Amino acid sequence: MEKQSKIFVAGHRGLLGASLIKELLAQGYAHLITRTHQELDLTDRGKVNVFFRREKPEYVFLTAGRNGGIKANATYPADFFHANIAIQDSVFEAAQKNEIKHLVFYASSCIYPKISAQPMKEEYLLTGAIEPTSEGYAAAKIAGIFACRSYNNQHQTKRFIALVPNSMFGPNDHFDLDNAHVFSSLIRKFHEAKNTGERKIVLWGSGSPRREFVFVDDVAKASIFAMQNAGRLENIHYNIGSGQDFSIKELAAMIVEVVGFKGNVEWNVSLPDGAPRKLLDSSRFLALGWRSQTEIMNGLRKTYEWYNRNSN
Repeated sequence: MEKQSKIFVAGHRGLLGASLIKELLAQGYAHLITRTHQELDLTDRGKVNVFFRREKPEYVFLTAGRNGGIKANATYPADFFHANIAIQDSVFEAAQKNEIKHLVFYASSCIYPKISAQPMKEEYLLTGAIEPTSEGYAAAKIAGIFACRSYNNQHQTKRFIALVPNSMFGPNDHFDLDNAHVFSSLIRKFHEAKNTGERKIVLWGSGSPRREFVFVDDVAKASIFAMQNAGRLENIHYNIGSGQDFSIKELAAMIVEVVGFKGNVEWNVSLPDGAPRKLLDSSRFLALGWRSQTEIMNGLRKTYEWYNRNSN
């Protein structure tokens, strides 16, 4: 990937897309292509193919898609499945037809079994039942992984690269309480409770599930690293994680400290926990030379500073 290569970041205003734009510019990549959803509907195969034919991107980071936390996944499984399948099908086919050099696709740790040995290796995919509350989204992401593998096998290429980052957090996340992931949702809940003087916050579940969080800038750097080292990659998906997990109770305590909430935290155990633990084994990608660099408290402070500046 040369500094003047034409690079399309699909979903450039989202959590990972915005971080990728920032990191690509910082590394000297000057020819970036972006489109808003209003400018290009990525579920429309015809429009996507015309876009690829006209713009001729050489490299694609496919960060666009529909995602959310446990509540949103459980409420809109068909919407999550349809939107992500449609985007993947349109973009993958256009990328192959127009012979781009490489595309990075992003799956999610929810592709792995709900009950799995830890940390989760790439080969654990499809070895057990996935978490029911996220099955629509997970099924679409599993299909994306197999699409990457299938296109590469059929066309004898390494064009498609599949990465599986664990729970990302950072600036430019969405903090909608009905759709956000646990990290950004808790930031907003504690921030608003502090500002309104609430004395108690009730959170979903028991707080015992453990999650691995990775700062979005680290995933952006991992993505560019993968693109730069595409020739060294196998036709498999690669886990991307920080190597450390925390219980949701521990995460809540960290956010309470950073936000400055002074009230009590209670847990509603009648509401679902989701998978008991999701820690990835990222040793295959680490062996290539990449490392996560951002400690969770440092990333949390950066995220909360961004939220404070943009919460209105």
